[in-house]
Amino acid sequence: QVQLVESGGGLVQPGGSLRLTCAASRNFFRIDIVGWYRQAPGKQRELVATISGGGSTNYADFVKGRFTISRDNSKNTVYLQMNSLKPEDSAVYYCNLKARPSVGAELSYWGEGTQVTVSS
Repeated sequence: QVQLVESGGGLVQPGGSLRLTCAASRNFFRIDIVGWYRQAPGKQRELVATISGGGSTNYADFVKGRFTISRDNSKNTVYLQMNSLKPEDSAVYYCNLKARPSVGAELSYWGEGTQVTVSS
């Protein structure tokens, strides 16, 4: 079992910045994939960014150039730096970890989420 806890959300004006933190109860393995997702009221949860154990990153088109995902394995922590925030970025942001305990098997863990509100 892995516990994930997100923090860093809050209220910010358009154009502002926030840094979200995802803290895990165990160290990240090389095969683990950690991602940030978000969900706004009445909308489906969508992928924001992912980072692999090897450091490879992937971003949704709507955040490219504005958001940066990073990890510090020594602290069991993944970050999402969000700059140039827009009102449409408002959502609950969730941390997700995908682990492979064996070949052909995958486990997915979710945090409780942290609210990000961008409004003037």
